[in-house]
Amino acid sequence: QLQASGGGLVQAGGSLRLSCAASGFAFDDYVIGWFRQAPGKEREEVSCISSRDGSTYYADSVKGRFTISSDNAKTTVSVYLQMNSLKPEDTAVYYCAAVPGGNYFNEAGVDFWGKGTQVTVSS
Repeated sequence: QLQASGGGLVQAGGSLRLSCAASGFAFDDYVIGWFRQAPGKEREEVSCISSRDGSTYYADSVKGRFTISSDNAKTTVSVYLQMNSLKPEDTAVYYCAAVPGGNYFNEAGVDFWGKGTQVTVSS
């Protein structure tokens, strides 16, 4: 129900765009976004967007560099994470996730997870 893609290897300062295609659930009632987990670290929230009103959230570590957007169709929604000015510390497995609207965007609230996609930023 969540299909993530777009990871890869990039040099520091470069850009990548992650995509998450959501289907099979009432995504208008959900906030969809991204978590990431770096080696040896806990999974953390990165960014999310409300399918209903387009409101967004960014972690402080990515503000000004990452931009989240969505493209709503009748039966699917695609959520994009444009990542610019990438740093080695952005290296992680990125997970697309959906949380019911009105809940905090955190791991405990996730109803649906996508498979992770690896982002590696070389220095």
